[in-house]
Amino acid sequence: MLFGTISYLNLLPFQLFLKRYISHNSAKMSLHYKRAVPSRINKALKRRSIHAAFISSVESRKCRCTSLGIIAHKEVYSVFLLEGMQENDPASATSNALAKVLHLEGKVLIGDVALKYYLDGGEGIDLATAWYEKTGLPFVFARLCYNKHGKYIQKLAHTFAHTRVKIPQYILKKEAKKRGLTPQQLTWYLSYIHYNLDNKAQKSLKLFLKKTKNIQSK
Repeated sequence: MLFGTISYLNLLPFQLFLKRYISHNSAKMSLHYKRAVPSRINKALKRRSIHAAFISSVESRKCRCTSLGIIAHKEVYSVFLLEGMQENDPASATSNALAKVLHLEGKVLIGDVALKYYLDGGEGIDLATAWYEKTGLPFVFARLCYNKHGKYIQKLAHTFAHTRVKIPQYILKKEAKKRGLTPQQLTWYLSYIHYNLDNKAQKSLKLFLKKTKNIQSK
């Protein structure tokens, strides 16, 4: 199976889980990774050059998906709109569309770069917070979708949803150093990221997809 992945911090717990899960089920499935930014992962899944991935929610409407996503209940701290001229983030699809839905103009900044920008004192509009203030709902940035190995992916998603992933200290230190953060900042950030699509998250996703139906993502 070829699994598409991104190296953003918000997927660190799932990536650790996936490696452990596959190692315990190595007789059933061989796993290979394809790393890229979200916008490229979206296209790779559509082309079927990968079999499963967390893809941008705005691109997931016609995909077969699990009940896992990348969700912010209010703040996310890694998706910002900066004051100035309108500029999409080429790595993004959902965040660019979200800014349009919210009728906000400026520069979209996502991922670890956006998180570091905020922690270094940068200012901007947290787009997850802006969505919450408008709808009272969490925001779903991505969904775990697939085009092959559906039974296996659904079982994997169910297991992850019921697993508490503990990140070893040596990995915390390694990942934090790589991004110019402290382990405490990394742990703090991950406390705002959720993965299970509960009723409110599903309602939010449905609303967002309805509002973006006529928006062409780039």
